[in-house]
Amino acid sequence: MDDQLLYHALDYLFVIFHFSLIAFNLTGWIWQKTRRLHLYVISATIFSWVGLGFFYGWGYCPCTDWHWQIKRKLGETDLPLSYIKYYLDQIFWFSWDSLVVDVLVAGLGVGAFLISIFLNYRDWQTRKSQ
Repeated sequence: MDDQLLYHALDYLFVIFHFSLIAFNLTGWIWQKTRRLHLYVISATIFSWVGLGFFYGWGYCPCTDWHWQIKRKLGETDLPLSYIKYYLDQIFWFSWDSLVVDVLVAGLGVGAFLISIFLNYRDWQTRKSQ
C-alpha cells in the first residue's frame, strides 16, 4: 500500500475517532448507562490536559499529537496546538483567536466533568439507598 494512501486513511480515522471522543466527552453524561464510562473518559481527558500538559504544554492531547504527526507526513505545516481551533478555522474559513478557543474548550470540558461527577454521585447514592 502506498504510504500516502495509508496516511490519508489514518487521517480520516483520526478525524472520526477524535470527533467521536469530543462528542462523548461533551454528552456522555446525559445517558445513565454511559455515565460511569463518561466519568473515566473525561477524567482521562482532564488528566491529559493538566497532568501530561505539565510536561508537554497545557491542554496537551496525545490524539492531537499523533494526528498532527500524520498531517505533517501529508505535507501540512503550521498546525495550531489546538485540534478544535484547526477545525474551526477550516470550517469557518477564518482564524479563530487561540485564547478564545482554549477558554471555550476548557470551560466546556470542565463543565462536562463537573456534571459527570454530580450525576455519578447522585446515581451512586440512589443505588446505595435501594
